[in-house]
Amino acid sequence: MRYRSDRKGTQLSILGYGCLRFTRKNGKIDLKKAETEILEAIKRGVNYFDTAYVYQGSEAALGEILERNGCREQVYIATKLPHYLIKSRAGLERCFQEQLNRLQTDHVDYYLMHMLNDADTWEALKQKGVQDWIEEKLKAGAIRNIGFSYHGNSGNFKKLLDAYDWDFCQIQYNYMDEDTQAGRAGLQYAEQKGIPVVIMEPLRGGKLVDLLPSEAKELFAGARPERTPAEWAFRWLWDQTGVTVVLSGMNSVQMVRENTEAASSAEPGELTDADRELYRKVKQEINRKVKVGCTACGYCMPCPQGIDIPGTFRCYNEMYTERPKVGRKEYLMTTAFRKHQNPASGCIRCGRCERLCPQKIEIRKELKQASRELEDVRYRVMAWLVRTFRIWR
Repeated sequence: MRYRSDRKGTQLSILGYGCLRFTRKNGKIDLKKAETEILEAIKRGVNYFDTAYVYQGSEAALGEILERNGCREQVYIATKLPHYLIKSRAGLERCFQEQLNRLQTDHVDYYLMHMLNDADTWEALKQKGVQDWIEEKLKAGAIRNIGFSYHGNSGNFKKLLDAYDWDFCQIQYNYMDEDTQAGRAGLQYAEQKGIPVVIMEPLRGGKLVDLLPSEAKELFAGARPERTPAEWAFRWLWDQTGVTVVLSGMNSVQMVRENTEAASSAEPGELTDADRELYRKVKQEINRKVKVGCTACGYCMPCPQGIDIPGTFRCYNEMYTERPKVGRKEYLMTTAFRKHQNPASGCIRCGRCERLCPQKIEIRKELKQASRELEDVRYRVMAWLVRTFRIWR
């Protein structure tokens, strides 16, 4: 495992463990499976684990696994304050104490303001006493490093970086988002200020692996050295000196082993001109096929109508990155063949999802278009048969 330093000289593994996508069974985290994967990651040198208050069950699962195996002191925990839910300083303290209890620890190594997307919001938080509270926790050692996670453009990102003496920050960044979100310009600005950057969505929620167009897959398959699409995506990030940690939502032991193997040899500045040309061609193929740039982060969920918004967009994109039949079949299985059907056509246009979407996707418009293409005659007939004959009852 390779390591890079934070501002205080702490050595962080260049591959971090994103705890949003633990495998679930019947809506609950499969704790035994998650434990096996986490312990394998620790054994292979991963020491940065990222979770959040709003990742349902994630903090508690991570805390229990680390406590049961006596490895809390081997790792650094990063979690996030849902400042958008906080109304007072007392509420802030209650939330933090709940997080410590879930994580079974007396301190958080890396604490982030979750989805802090502009300097004006930070100023409003200061008026609630958040900055004073943070500085008290830093002084007491209950928080070791303070930062923020960000979704937005590079201009607002730079202003936010300048608004406080942050220890680190977290951005969405990958070879498809080089010129969107905070982007390369934001990353380089943070590096100039000496602020470590943690990367989320390096694979765009798996889109840069599972949903690559066949033409893009062929480009990677023909490239040398031989690497998986995921490794190519990670190495694009690790090639940049401004990147400190790249998070991966690993939910299989095989994935842990493959990613840690790649992280054991990656070095900044290793990419060649031929490699960069490969990324350019791959991006061209992806942009030609993908309809909706959803990363499946899940912030839009739950939908009041029960619509699986990320799932719908996944199927919609599959119609174009794979074949129409593939996307429609997957959509039929995941929406119509359910006890409680949840098609995109059930959207009531309340707009809640759009207010929460970090990608600023026009979800209502895209759902309407997706439903037109996914809910064809065959879909409507099959959905009617399921309802009529009460298959799931």
